[in-house]
Amino acid sequence: MSGDEPLFRIVRGTPTAEEVAALVGALVARSRPAAVPAPAPGSAWARSGHPSGVRPLPGPGAWRASGLPR
Repeated sequence: MSGDEPLFRIVRGTPTAEEVAALVGALVARSRPAAVPAPAPGSAWARSGHPSGVRPLPGPGAWRASGLPR
């Protein structure tokens, strides 16, 4: 594909400049990768229960370890 060829062409109808602009905007938006939203941080209440940020693993003695300081 050379630099003189258009990326797309309209083969039917007579769109207005605004319609062509809307089409170009839609094509550009679809060509970009979707942004992945960052995970929402936990609530302050949940963070206060585990200030170190590390939660005890489930298993024997986990209930006791959950109340002990780290």
